[in-house]
Amino acid sequence: MTSLLFVCTGNATRSVIAGELTRAARPEWSVATAGTFVVEGLPISWRTRSALTELGLRAPGHRSTQLTDAHVAAADLVVVQEYQHVRYIRRHHPHGAARTATLKRLVRDLPAAGPTDEPLARRLAGLDLGSVELEPDWEDVVDPGGGEVADFVACAHELAALMHDLLPRLGARVASP
Repeated sequence: MTSLLFVCTGNATRSVIAGELTRAARPEWSVATAGTFVVEGLPISWRTRSALTELGLRAPGHRSTQLTDAHVAAADLVVVQEYQHVRYIRRHHPHGAARTATLKRLVRDLPAAGPTDEPLARRLAGLDLGSVELEPDWEDVVDPGGGEVADFVACAHELAALMHDLLPRLGARVASP
């Protein structure tokens, strides 16, 4: 079974949406979400709920969770939304640095399993994620926090397109966004 951890800042929008997209595509996978700077236990906002609804998803039981060592240790792959989140993992959870990348970097750089079904861990090792130079100009999925519903919906559609590209590389078959 594949274990994925999605991380954003507040665990209120981006990580939640990416996590729900993955749960819908691959319900047999273990999916967790967390944030780097969280007010623990908050439900999603009505804006995030609207964005999820736009994608045909829900997260009724979600409560914000602060990222812990246990989250990182349990994940085969830690998918973050900003290059600053990679820096955070490298500083606070260095044991997970080699398995942590921005969603956009993974979409761009992660080789597909292919016919040989090369293990995810080996493909991640080839990316040298623990020390790869971060590129802030393009790696971030912009946080819609503080924006209007349209900003949250646009973020949800961006995440859906990115996850549509990433999930097959991890071994998932997904429908078009």
